[in-house]
Amino acid sequence: MLSLLKIKNIALIDELALEFGRGLNLLTGETGSGKSIIVDSLGALTGERISSELIKEGQDSAQIEGLFTLKANANLHEFFYESGFELEDSDEIDVIVRRELSASGRNRIFINNQLVTQTFLRKIGAFLVDIHGQGEQATLFNASTHLEILDEFAKVESLRETVAEKYKKMAAVKREIESLREDEAQKLQLLDILQFQVDEIGKAKLQIGEDDALEEEKRRLNNVEKLSSLSEESYLLLYENEEATLTTLEKVSRRVKDLSEYESQFAEYAESLENAQAVLEDLAFAVRDFRNSLEFSPERLEEIENRLAEISRLKRKYGGTIETVLAHFTESSERLKNIETADLREAELRKEFRQAREEYLKNARELHDKREKSGRKFEKEIEANLKAVSLEKARFEVRIESPNAEDLQDESSDRSFTAKGLDKVEFYFSANLGESVKPIAKVASGGELSRLMLILNTTTKVSADSKTMVFDEIDTGIGGRVAEAVGLKLKELSKHAQVLCVTHQPQVASLADFHYKVQKEAVKNRTEVRVKELSKDEQIEEIARMLAGEKITESARQHAREMLAGN
Repeated sequence: MLSLLKIKNIALIDELALEFGRGLNLLTGETGSGKSIIVDSLGALTGERISSELIKEGQDSAQIEGLFTLKANANLHEFFYESGFELEDSDEIDVIVRRELSASGRNRIFINNQLVTQTFLRKIGAFLVDIHGQGEQATLFNASTHLEILDEFAKVESLRETVAEKYKKMAAVKREIESLREDEAQKLQLLDILQFQVDEIGKAKLQIGEDDALEEEKRRLNNVEKLSSLSEESYLLLYENEEATLTTLEKVSRRVKDLSEYESQFAEYAESLENAQAVLEDLAFAVRDFRNSLEFSPERLEEIENRLAEISRLKRKYGGTIETVLAHFTESSERLKNIETADLREAELRKEFRQAREEYLKNARELHDKREKSGRKFEKEIEANLKAVSLEKARFEVRIESPNAEDLQDESSDRSFTAKGLDKVEFYFSANLGESVKPIAKVASGGELSRLMLILNTTTKVSADSKTMVFDEIDTGIGGRVAEAVGLKLKELSKHAQVLCVTHQPQVASLADFHYKVQKEAVKNRTEVRVKELSKDEQIEEIARMLAGEKITESARQHAREMLAGN
């Protein structure tokens, strides 16, 4: 439920705060008074695009904020939890959505004061509000939307996901089969290239880290004389000279040991000195052995340089490092193997494709059966609900087309397979007795289409934990008794879900639980949109205006009172 909507610096709105209640919330006002601004602002909180051009003239920024009170459910909790949000463990959850617009184009979105993306907001918006406008009626002319409407009623989301997954797997195998059917000349050419690359890299027998080790050995061979001198001097200083470090350290060690016999505080140093002697002795022997092992070899240096040149050439050719060269070798070897065994691989893939196709068809047929069963139920519910909006003689049919069992034996029928299954769904409609049903686009008038859209929306979307439902002038093109019937349907719907409706029909407005009037006012030489919740007396005046027009008569007021009294 939408509890609070705040709009600041949007179009002609300076600052506006609207509190909505449970039940039927009506927005009325003259044409062009700004009702659409409020609906568009609400749409922005569900993730719809909104332009910075809507920022009020003379302002640098704008803000739209909504407080939604939602009934807790497992799907909502799971979605928020996976997205890093913590929700209170209670029957109702408060969600605050805020969109900040800047003239510079830097727009930001917050949910419970946490910065989110527009994509994330669209996903959250699915839990918050359903907005249905007059322009949405045109979507009924597109038969592809009929499948989505039926599936929403049938509640087959999980099965549709399974079908889509099976379709994706089947399509991937089919693509791999097609890739194997390359032109034979191209295949042979690719075979030669891959064979050369595999032979070239394989012959080199590269080892990871080999280049670094060879560079180090090269540096050592190029500096044999300097290394020999340094190691010789280190050995003499440590061990051979008369005043060698080890000799001096040994003397110090004896002195400290004798000292510790008279002063115990020096005892702890004796062991450390012995350790130091051992370390220096190991170092002395290590540099001596290193010096003895040094030998300049022009042949080995040439061998190293040749090997490094070969490694460098391969790295330049295949990716910059030994790791990437070896990765290319593995990939090329696999591709070569696949080409050489293409016939065997194609046979394996064909077997895999047949299995994937069978799995897809099993789930697609199950989805088809559920659609058929739900379609019959949907027809009955739509026709029953159409009676409630003065279409007593209306007939509604759900027609589902899909390949039969014989067609499916031929793989050419696969062209009709989709991620949504095998079916094509189209709604047929007739508003009058004696007329056969025809596609909606060919038979429905504007008023009939408005009522049909209302019934389709309410039949498919109402549930115990329904979100706010917004109807933007969906009752356009109707009047009198029909408008009253539509109003009663909206009133009935509002018992299960919060309804927000923009209307020009007094019959609908008279049923409001909360009635808001939208109007433009001149303030300091500027036009601003203001919204006011109407009292009982003010509601009478507004409904009288809707009945009589600009000049309100006492007769219109009396009629308004009677309409309100009857509800």
